[in-house]
Amino acid sequence: MEEKAMENEMDSIEAKAILKYARISSRKVKIVADLIRGKNVDEALSILKFAPKASSEILEKLLKSAIANAENNHFMDRSKLYVAEIYANQGPTLKRIRPAAKGSAVRIRKRTSHITIVLREMSK
Repeated sequence: MEEKAMENEMDSIEAKAILKYARISSRKVKIVADLIRGKNVDEALSILKFAPKASSEILEKLLKSAIANAENNHFMDRSKLYVAEIYANQGPTLKRIRPAAKGSAVRIRKRTSHITIVLREMSK
């Protein structure tokens, strides 16, 4: 019984990288995140390198961090890693004010996001 539990724990080893308070809207991040979800890490890196979006540079750096965490902290094999989960949640919004016509003011919302990447090893 204990061997089964140990096997299930070994299968569920995952490496994470989290970026909080990234100064980009989570909507913009989700577009690129959908491109690499479920892909092999090398394929995901090449997609991010050539994706013409502002969030691709941020996600590339975060993915490299997750790969380093997997190799150094969890002793996972890089060739078997894939992007199991990737999501971008909305962070706090910075509120700024800009002058507008007739002495009024318009609120500017500078959105932030919390981005998480989870890597797992492919089984067989």
